[in-house]
Amino acid sequence: MPVATGRGPATLAAVAAALLTALLPVPASPAAAPADGAGRPEHARTRAAMERAVRDGAPGVLVTVAEGEGRWVGTAGVADRRTGRPPRPADHFRVGSITKTFTAVLVLQLEAEGRLGIDDTVEKWLPGLVRGHGHDGRRITVRQLLNHTSGVYNYLNDPALHQIGPIWLEHLHDTWTPEELLAVAMSKPPTAQPGERFVYSNTNYLLAAMIVERITGSSYEHELRRRIIDPLHLRGTDSPGTRESLPRPSGRDYSTAQVQLPPPGVDVTEFNPSAIRASGEIISTADDLDHFYRALLTGRLLPQAQLREMTTTVPAGIDDQGLGIARMTTSCGVELWGYRGGGYGFEALTVSTRDTRHRMTVYFNTDSLALQGAAARDLADAEFCHHS
Repeated sequence: MPVATGRGPATLAAVAAALLTALLPVPASPAAAPADGAGRPEHARTRAAMERAVRDGAPGVLVTVAEGEGRWVGTAGVADRRTGRPPRPADHFRVGSITKTFTAVLVLQLEAEGRLGIDDTVEKWLPGLVRGHGHDGRRITVRQLLNHTSGVYNYLNDPALHQIGPIWLEHLHDTWTPEELLAVAMSKPPTAQPGERFVYSNTNYLLAAMIVERITGSSYEHELRRRIIDPLHLRGTDSPGTRESLPRPSGRDYSTAQVQLPPPGVDVTEFNPSAIRASGEIISTADDLDHFYRALLTGRLLPQAQLREMTTTVPAGIDDQGLGIARMTTSCGVELWGYRGGGYGFEALTVSTRDTRHRMTVYFNTDSLALQGAAARDLADAEFCHHS
């Protein structure tokens, strides 16, 4: 799925024209319901922000919070408009560009093992592949791929991918190979010179995964499972490849903004995610995302040298961009680390204070609120500014 993070292009992948049929009437939305830590007054603002998101058009919202040794879960609205059932803490959902954090960890683990250098050129590992229309892999480094300063054209912006607008609904079952996606990117000129500035591009992470495969001799999916998913026991996390469905339990995803339809939009839950692979394909759960980022920021996945590289940022508009991770700041000045992902019918956000003592994961089953992540930021402000 064309993936958006923070302020990047918002494009993704897959659902058929038949799904344009009207959805059933929406049941009344239940108020945000705490599943754990009920009644804690500091979450009142978070619950209010969730209810506001439902009033603004989100069918459903799921929020999990870890603070110290405490855990709180809140839900609002519905996970499925047809059945009216609410979101559940164990629900699986697409995470979009949060996938990029996983991919960056794989690359940095290889650096820690001495198998690549973060400032190696792309040409060293993928000789002759990044060429054409001004692209030159001899001038682009692995670091520039991971912090989006490579200038490489974002293949998801090309009309050939059928990812932008209602036409996507006619191409939800399309399968794309990495080589085909790269060819699309190389058919257009770069958007900036290498190292010049931040320009979001999913092609960067397509190339990063290809480098992982070249060095390890294994598939990206195999390395993801061997290095991250299995060691951390992320039982709800998977890289689906071309599989279109979500594991159970899961709700439904509804698109209005990206397919340019009025509310309630269209159910876009199932699609072929091959177009977004290492930049946005992962399916996970709120608990797994929380566990992953906590393990990452506490040094369980990377040595300190690589973690410092990962959290060294460049200006990227609203946020600052590191290597597969972003630094965000709330309205009250709290610094958070994590990533936001979005696509057709969903938006997800996972953030943590740097000491990991306060963490939050958010999932909306709509893309209608995704512009600049305003609703997700509203929730972060509500949660992390409750002491101010």
